[in-house]
Amino acid sequence: MKRVSLAIFSLVLAAGPARGAFNIASYYSPRNSERPPRNSTEYIILHTTEGPARGSLRKLHSRGEAHYFINTDGRVLRIIDKRRVAFHAGRSMWEGKTDLDNCSIGIELVGYHDRDITAAQYAALKELLRQLQEIYKIPDEKVLTHSMVAYGPPNVWHKRSHRGRKRCGMLFARDSVRRKIGLNRKPAFDPDVRAGRLINADGQLAMILYGREISPAAPAAAPTPGNAVILTAGKTAWDVARDRYNTAEVVYRFPDGKEIRGDRVTDWNRIPAGTVVVLGEAATENPVDAIRVIGRDGKTALEVAGEEYALATTVYFFPDGRVRRGDEMTPEDFKSLPVETRVLVGYVDGGYIKNGRSAFDICGPRWNRPDTYYRLADRSLVAGSGISETSIPRKTRVFFRN
Repeated sequence: MKRVSLAIFSLVLAAGPARGAFNIASYYSPRNSERPPRNSTEYIILHTTEGPARGSLRKLHSRGEAHYFINTDGRVLRIIDKRRVAFHAGRSMWEGKTDLDNCSIGIELVGYHDRDITAAQYAALKELLRQLQEIYKIPDEKVLTHSMVAYGPPNVWHKRSHRGRKRCGMLFARDSVRRKIGLNRKPAFDPDVRAGRLINADGQLAMILYGREISPAAPAAAPTPGNAVILTAGKTAWDVARDRYNTAEVVYRFPDGKEIRGDRVTDWNRIPAGTVVVLGEAATENPVDAIRVIGRDGKTALEVAGEEYALATTVYFFPDGRVRRGDEMTPEDFKSLPVETRVLVGYVDGGYIKNGRSAFDICGPRWNRPDTYYRLADRSLVAGSGISETSIPRKTRVFFRN
């Protein structure tokens, strides 16, 4: 097993197809040593980079967002040790189990969700799956696509948590593709939609994942960075950009020539047809759950948190310093939510850190994830990726994704 630097891998990208026996080169992320070991391995999740090799590898490596990376020539890189947690699935659910990073292996292939992969990638993925399935005793139907397991919190268009946040890896649900990588079975339906835990927000995706065989689209149909897509009366910003719709990576160019980034849009219902949406380079495989703000992301709790606004897993941070869960509030409270109230949707209130009760005691290996938040005594919210467990002040309150 060889170890390669990014400079060396750049040469590999320029080289011809790999020759000889299947080989995995180690190119461990700087995050590898800090990631905890998984307690179980129940699933393998397949991803597509939705971008070219060099930029995708740089992001995956720096953030530790995959266990394995398969280039178009079939070369395989090990990014996070297979026994450790990689942050590849993000907000995810399958069979009622959430946060699948803690029980899955993520494989990232250079390519796009609606384009075929190369013959060399087919061969490498088939052998890698064979080895991993044998090691962890994972059946074919638990080799899933990211698009199967990813889900999103309520937003302007979907009032409940919903399936359809990602189309990543979608082609690996096709029967003909699965046969070529040695898989003979796949899930027949979405267990979380069927059980009512999620709603289906993308009927076309559901058909591709669980319905009839659909051939990949022409290359021009893939939404790559820099693509410009025009909104029509039946196409929303979410349809085009999915969970990136309200980030700075997406630019909206209105018919009058005005341009605004997604994190600056305040009224999604007023974006006119004819607006051009330009997708920038994704900063990360799974954008961190943003803190929503009353007055910026919606005027009411219903607009900001959808039908989940009154649940225990929706948390409100009032400008005057109060913190309340949705189930602790009255109808009058919701009617008078002040502007600048911050909101977390789909989160557990873990309580306070104190002597004998550390961040790890509260939320385990999630303590330093970028989507775990710490509320300090000065009322600020700090992400877990920016905090040191040994220096967190006592009386800090912890909130982690459900």
